[in-house]
Amino acid sequence: MDLSRLSTDALASFAVFADHLNFTRAAEELHISQPALHVKVRKLADALGRPLYTRHGRRLALTPAGEQVARFARDLDARMTAFLADVHGTAPGRVATLAAGEGAYLYLLGDVVHPGIRLINGDRGRTLTAVRTGRADLGVAVLDVVPADVETVLLASYPQVLVMPDDHPLAARPHLTLSDLAGTSLVVPPPTGPHRATLERALRAADVPWSLAVEAEGWPLMLHFVSLHIGLAVVNGCVTAPPGLVEREIIDLPAVPYYALHLPDRADDPLVTGLLSAIRTALRRTPCISRPPSTSTRPPKQSGTS
Repeated sequence: MDLSRLSTDALASFAVFADHLNFTRAAEELHISQPALHVKVRKLADALGRPLYTRHGRRLALTPAGEQVARFARDLDARMTAFLADVHGTAPGRVATLAAGEGAYLYLLGDVVHPGIRLINGDRGRTLTAVRTGRADLGVAVLDVVPADVETVLLASYPQVLVMPDDHPLAARPHLTLSDLAGTSLVVPPPTGPHRATLERALRAADVPWSLAVEAEGWPLMLHFVSLHIGLAVVNGCVTAPPGLVEREIIDLPAVPYYALHLPDRADDPLVTGLLSAIRTALRRTPCISRPPSTSTRPPKQSGTS
């Protein structure tokens, strides 16, 4: 490997590409042409002798080597910033960055979201990538498989509930089982999402017939369709139902565990510990009722990198 070909410019450009996983948007941010960025990334991969990203249809994803390179590039930039600040006698400006999905921001994180913190919004995969590449100091996500390459802290665990109009016959029951959903028309996420896959698997295993009312992306839109009497929806128990709707726990569905994620070497970083402390404070203020982790959720599986 020719180390002289590892230019800081190529590393910095790759870090921007890793943020977007889109050559067009990354090139626009860098104020260079898309072909020029392609060349930089290709030469960097050639110098390292490893592919840095893969393509799945139109979607790009970083390889483990790509995650390492992006993390190294960010660390190099942080060291350079600290060095220059020291030379000029100024304090380096470090700002905490948090990555999480829509549901966590809307219903879980509360006062953690405020000016002065950088925020990244993305699904579980994007949150993990942001943490692994060093783009985010801390991530918050629902995990059914705990990655082996990041540190995880269980924050809270919530039951899964059926949301329905308050005059629906099932609303008269204190709690439900999957068999109570037989014949219902459900508002569900798109089939590519983990919530949809888990719910369909559970309904199939319980031999519960159901029909599709509509596919909707995100809890707020799902609740909106329930309010319009389009169908019923299964959501996690931290989602607050609007007036006119009620929630009933489905006792034979597993609880939903939310984890905080960070790189192993960041455990004592003030940005990480500060965010964790703020999240725990926000959880104490949330109206959601968190189940005890020891009784409410199955032990998560271990995974190599996913």
